Amino acid sequence: MPETTGVESATQRGGTVERIDQATVRASDLPLAQIADPAALALIRRTEGPSYRPPGAAMVFGRDGSVAGHLSSGCIDADIALHAGAVIAGAAPRALRYGRGSPFPDLILPCGGGLDIRILPVTEGAGIAALRAQIASRRPADLWVSTTGTGAAPFPGADLRLRILPDIRFIVFGKGPEAVAFSRMTAGAGYETFLSSPDPETLELAGGGPILPLPFPLRGRPADLPADRHTAVVLFFHDHDHEPAILLGALATEAFYIGAQGSRRTAENRREGLRRMGVDEAGLARLHGPMGLIPSTRDPRMLAVSVLAAVLAEAGAN
Repeated sequence: MPETTGVESATQRGGTVERIDQATVRASDLPLAQIADPAALALIRRTEGPSYRPPGAAMVFGRDGSVAGHLSSGCIDADIALHAGAVIAGAAPRALRYGRGSPFPDLILPCGGGLDIRILPVTEGAGIAALRAQIASRRPADLWVSTTGTGAAPFPGADLRLRILPDIRFIVFGKGPEAVAFSRMTAGAGYETFLSSPDPETLELAGGGPILPLPFPLRGRPADLPADRHTAVVLFFHDHDHEPAILLGALATEAFYIGAQGSRRTAENRREGLRRMGVDEAGLARLHGPMGLIPSTRDPRMLAVSVLAAVLAEAGAN
């Protein structure tokens, strides 16, 4: 049966070589930090053919009945929850097959593929509490998985190493409908989004809510810019005078994407200005501009979609 869990590696233990699969997921794919008292984990171990969710994606079940995550578009999640409830109540870990080759013919995967899912107990011991804290603080973490349990460090019998990366974060600087449309779109999609603007009307139109305010740096570089290597910094200004200080601050971070709105001529003028300010060619190469996958769009909503698609494509390539 084909496996698509990722790169397989060989690990030497006790004089024997064990095969350990590896997969990389985002924190939202394995939402341990969202459940106060996790008790069971339902994890996609393998996929065959088309799959709605990637190998390593999980649902997390709490002792209080809380649930985070999903493994399908709704076709099997309720059945998985029933099995997870049994594991929480003390039943043995379970290995389930859904879709192609499944013993459950009444549970159909519309995509036509097959899923192997493990349902495992989770305890706060064995470093799991520390792993959950790592995820919540946006630090990469590893979860090791066997047929019977999980751990935050390698243990005998583990056959899968999950690398858990922080979710993508967006920091938006700008003024006007483009900044509003983009901030609403990323926040509405569930991405952590900060918005900084010199314009009160822009902040008001963005509507607050899940969009987090960030003080606007009227002079100098942004202070304490919350940008790690899983952050995208995007600028939406028609008046480009604000840009140099902001871009210098962004380039001082590990942000994986730094981009600014404007035409090709504007982008070249921007690079030349930063070059005169001492930014080297490696720094200039990190700048994206013009932004987006759709060239020369002038509609704020279309620009927002275009830029978001470009950022996510960049994230997937890194």
